[in-house]
Amino acid sequence: MNGSAVPPGRAAVITGIGSYLPPDVVTNDDLALRLDTSDAWIRTRTGIGRRHVVSPGTATSDLAVEAGARALESAGWDRVDAVVLATTTPDQPTPATAPQVASRLGLGTVAAFDVSAVCTGFLYGLATASGLIASGAAEQVLLVTADAFTTIIDPEDRGTAVIFGDGAGAVALRAGDADEPGAVGPLVLGSDGSLSHLIEVPGGGSRQRSSGKPVDPGDQFFKMLGRETYRHAVEHMTDASRTAVGRAGLEISDIDRLVAHQANARILEAVADRLEIPAGARLSNIEQVGNTGGASIPLLLAQATADGRLAAGHRVLLTAFGGGLSWGAATLVWPELRSV
Repeated sequence: MNGSAVPPGRAAVITGIGSYLPPDVVTNDDLALRLDTSDAWIRTRTGIGRRHVVSPGTATSDLAVEAGARALESAGWDRVDAVVLATTTPDQPTPATAPQVASRLGLGTVAAFDVSAVCTGFLYGLATASGLIASGAAEQVLLVTADAFTTIIDPEDRGTAVIFGDGAGAVALRAGDADEPGAVGPLVLGSDGSLSHLIEVPGGGSRQRSSGKPVDPGDQFFKMLGRETYRHAVEHMTDASRTAVGRAGLEISDIDRLVAHQANARILEAVADRLEIPAGARLSNIEQVGNTGGASIPLLLAQATADGRLAAGHRVLLTAFGGGLSWGAATLVWPELRSV
């Protein structure tokens, strides 16, 4: 990692992007065969029609390697100074998954570590990568967000099984100037640990293990209190977005594209309505991929770049909310990127 003097105005600039979805697809009709639900029920409450899921034996690192390789190809890079992996579903409790991803990508013995912020993982990872670059510790960073959420979902829980899918997204970040396209604007991050029970996996950690009691049935699975989560998600994503836009010296009316964590169509609509973002500026892919956790923002950025919904020069607002509770927002001007 580079330890040279830091030039003034140094910023992290997105210069490559990639994404990956596992090939297996589960539709709403597939879920209706084993759950008390229907395509209409799921679409009405979540906006989701299908989701991609990992096949047996596929791990988070497999998704991360695919997305990371595409981001590196998009940037035209064969080396980086650091790899940051944001994930809620590491391959193992220890060691971190990022070093394996770096090794499999042929990046050698570079610094590599995991970041855990659930569905806000991309923004927390973006802040981490930006800090490495701004401090002069790195010139080039690969940020990957990958989640195999279906591996921690109770397949019989209608409240969560219909929502989550698997996938990965990645961006290549380089040192650059704060006023150039792709430069990450001021980041707004927050958390509230007093409400951690709203989104959690109760079993499997040191608290449960130190109790000496076996895991209660179902406690190894992801749990979410949907009604309360909805309220906090809308409130914090809206507030963080307004703050991030203001710190960037912009008005909400200046935003060309809103890219929010694809949690639930109702949440997305409520946030966009409160911010008064016009319909044509709201990007979404939740109908096709569901909630892919921390991967949802970079996945959407990659897909929208590929299909033309997101173009160079667009002023973009990113915002997310997840377990912790955690939330965040940032702005940037979208750069010209090579889609792979």
